Amino acid sequence: MGYDYLTQLNQPDIKKRLNVLEEIATLYSKGEISRKNSGSVNNHIHTTYSFSPYSPSAAVYMAWKNGLSTAGIMDHDSIAGAHEFIKAGKILGLATTVGLECRVSMKNTRLDGRRINNPDQLSVAYVALHGVSHKYIDHLNQFFAPYREKRNVRNREMCCRINKIVKSAGIKLDFDNDVLPISNYNCGGSVTERHILFALAKKLGDKYAERAELCEVLKKQLNMPLTDNLRSKLISSPDDYYLYDVLGVLKSNMVEQFYIPADEECPHVSDFIELSKNVGAISAYAYLGDVGNSVTGDKKAQQFEDSYIDLLFEELRTLGFDAVTYMPTRNTEKQLLLVMDYCNKYGFFQISGEDINSPRQQFICEALENPAYRHLYDSTYALIGHEISVSECLSKGMFSEDTIEQMPNLSDRVGVFANIGKRLVKSSV
Repeated sequence: MGYDYLTQLNQPDIKKRLNVLEEIATLYSKGEISRKNSGSVNNHIHTTYSFSPYSPSAAVYMAWKNGLSTAGIMDHDSIAGAHEFIKAGKILGLATTVGLECRVSMKNTRLDGRRINNPDQLSVAYVALHGVSHKYIDHLNQFFAPYREKRNVRNREMCCRINKIVKSAGIKLDFDNDVLPISNYNCGGSVTERHILFALAKKLGDKYAERAELCEVLKKQLNMPLTDNLRSKLISSPDDYYLYDVLGVLKSNMVEQFYIPADEECPHVSDFIELSKNVGAISAYAYLGDVGNSVTGDKKAQQFEDSYIDLLFEELRTLGFDAVTYMPTRNTEKQLLLVMDYCNKYGFFQISGEDINSPRQQFICEALENPAYRHLYDSTYALIGHEISVSECLSKGMFSEDTIEQMPNLSDRVGVFANIGKRLVKSSV
């Protein structure tokens, strides 16, 4: 195969994408191509069904190529890529998990009115469903279809606001012609703010082909605080990264100018918890924590949950969450040691995953090599074990009433389900 794998794995036809993986698997079995053997894990990989440079097949390939033992799909308001993700994992012998990330309203809870883990508005939190029963993938995606539709109403309005901001740069953004075509909305995917800003980055890049000129436009016409270091980064950025780097600048400095608060597109947290139980998923709160230097360069230094962390965990327990998910590369060790203590105190399952939605982000999480986070490997295998079990029968899930009655201690359950997951990983290799 003399062509670029990623290009082929990102072509529109799903069947052709999976056929490419079959060829890769055959070449690997013959020893004609190699892969790393990192043994790392990642439960939070976005695909083109929300925003990402990777189709589900490409995402699995990148995880496999980098030597991961497991990989988990996690798209915003969509789980439409899950079937392909699962098939891709089976082709390459990589254990997978499937889930979905969304925003929920915290109105009428003790977190109402607070900045939680959402940089853009108060009283709204990012949460995740992990380990969804395979029998309920389509049901779950249908549940979020009206929320995706409502989100697009707001997306269109935000494009109109953006056009007022960028008019001086000679740019006009059209939602139907510029934004929708770079999404998988017609196939059950979602359209996010990142899609809008990536479309804007493309329009700017087309009009101002010279990078130095684009930097001047960003700084002088769009009034963005472009430091010398950031300007140098944009000018020297590899072609495959360039538009994503422009997107990062736009997201960091522009969102507050055009953002319209999400409302009807966010289910209430109580409905989210009920949905989680109905589809056999593990409901997880996504800890963000106070941000200093943003890993992806698209978040400002800002305070989030750390100042009221006692209240946060008390309310998460009251609301009925099963787990807390966090990213070791995003926070300081001091932050995460505190979060882990709170998880143990309140009996929350801990899930780790590195947010992959840009080609600059690494699939291997070196931070997991820190002994403080080694328990997250067993958590990942337990997540796999849960998904296997709950796909067979909802009552066999790690947080079902039957399982909790048999094994009330969370650490005991993690151990049992981790063994199930490890057996699958061994059989997949």
